[in-house]
Amino acid sequence: MNKPIRKAVLPVAGLGTRFLPATKAVPKEMLTIVDRPIIQYVVDEARAAGIEHIVFVTGRNKQVIEDHFDMAYELEDTLKARNKKEALELLEQHRPQPGSTSFTRQQAPLGLGHAIWCARDIIGDEPFAILLPDVIIKSKVSCLKQMVDIYEQSGGNIIAVEEVPENQTHNYGIVELADEIGKNAHKITNMVEKPPQGTAPSNLQITGRYILQPEIFELLSHQATGAGGEIQLTDSMLALMKNQPFASLKFEGRSYDCGNKAGFLSANIAFGMDDPKLARELLPFMQEMIDRPEAAE
Repeated sequence: MNKPIRKAVLPVAGLGTRFLPATKAVPKEMLTIVDRPIIQYVVDEARAAGIEHIVFVTGRNKQVIEDHFDMAYELEDTLKARNKKEALELLEQHRPQPGSTSFTRQQAPLGLGHAIWCARDIIGDEPFAILLPDVIIKSKVSCLKQMVDIYEQSGGNIIAVEEVPENQTHNYGIVELADEIGKNAHKITNMVEKPPQGTAPSNLQITGRYILQPEIFELLSHQATGAGGEIQLTDSMLALMKNQPFASLKFEGRSYDCGNKAGFLSANIAFGMDDPKLARELLPFMQEMIDRPEAAE
């Protein structure tokens, strides 16, 4: 029987330089999509998949993330005094249970692989999930829940993937697939980081959601630096693939890369349109913007 996926790692130590000056004092993970910070969407996805404990790998100036998932006594007392029951319930709904979050520091920007390695003692000897906080996924069923369902059938290591246009594969990590093991799930035989145009083994990009076995930590502890002089998670996954099965899941839903401005703005529009009142207000404005002469240039 496969060990359950109880814990998830969220690496949130990045500087967010593509959003300066907004991220000079505010972590990029706390920028808002409609009325919630990006990080809240990712945590909600994890919790919807049954994750019991979330490990945040943080850096300097990220204290506000910890505060966001804590009680705000002054605010809550004021809401109680003003009988703002709906607002209070909303805060309580998004607040994790005591003891269900941990925060550990990545003291230097040594790459994603190093950030994951920093969570090794908290994760321990059990499989775990990784959710990259730059990516939020809009789906009827939590993307991670879809992955957990496949994991419970097959075990091993699972990576979420989605299609990208053939002419854009050189911008992403791409998987090479073999046999089908379940609905929209295939065995992975290779992973290629940003393959030159025309050489990609498929048009399926790695989307920022992983379920990995704990043996990855030993590999990361000895992993040499790779691209950009950083410890790359992909390098250790390729090493682990020699001894353990990896599978891809082409999840049902759509991802938004909030690490770039276009993806961030697209996510705001997509999630904003889910609110009927906001949609009624947004649609005329969006049409007006489309109809402007400058929009055709």
